[in-house]
Amino acid sequence: MDMLFSLMSPQVFLLSCMVALLAGVIKGMVGFAMPMILISGLSSLISPELALAGLILPTVLTNGWQALRQGHAAAWGSVKRFRVFLLVGLVALLISAQLVRVIPHWVMLLLIGGPVSVFSIIQLLGWQFRLPERGHGWVEAGIGGFAGFLGGMSGVWGPPTVLYLTALDTAKTEQMRIQGVIYGLGAVALFGAHIGSGVVRAETLPFSVALLVPALAGTWLGFQIQDRIDQVAFKKATLLILLIAALNLVRRALIG
Repeated sequence: MDMLFSLMSPQVFLLSCMVALLAGVIKGMVGFAMPMILISGLSSLISPELALAGLILPTVLTNGWQALRQGHAAAWGSVKRFRVFLLVGLVALLISAQLVRVIPHWVMLLLIGGPVSVFSIIQLLGWQFRLPERGHGWVEAGIGGFAGFLGGMSGVWGPPTVLYLTALDTAKTEQMRIQGVIYGLGAVALFGAHIGSGVVRAETLPFSVALLVPALAGTWLGFQIQDRIDQVAFKKATLLILLIAALNLVRRALIG
């Protein structure tokens, strides 16, 4: 704890735990947005680099939990189904993680927030973009690469992934599992990549460990809510949270 409080005051740490609790609840409800909420909320309290280090372990464990709720066989089936997305995204993530100290933070936020805001508004207004189950390998590779590239720099790869799954009209339970698999594998890769980049190190790792308790507690609560909502409500909640998170990223990119 001494090392932890050398990085921040007890008051800032308490606020960080509250952010992690909220991120967990939203994560459990709709299957994503934990990195977006954590990087947005924590960056207003601490440096973006420390915020990025803090979100990594909560993201790994909550996604593993989410991916395995229906068992290992179902999770492995999701890996095989979305193997192109995962492989291309992994390569892009490992490359872009090394750019985290080079690309301006506002550029990174705008790249995520802008396209997602537009898509979410269009969907909420009633326009439905659909992709067929088969025959769109280049689309899958392109979106996977874009998601991985953003994820390596910011720890946030949820929006492009959610947009892709929404366009496939994926059922709620399956979408939750697939998101857990994709984000979980991405989070493990992110952890390794940022050990190499220096973001995760002995001084910052205790902060990520400390955020596990509120993040896991919030995720459990969110799962209880998610299990009780229907497909239509789930999709609307997903799009609304996407829109709010994306607009906040745009705001931070433009006005700080």
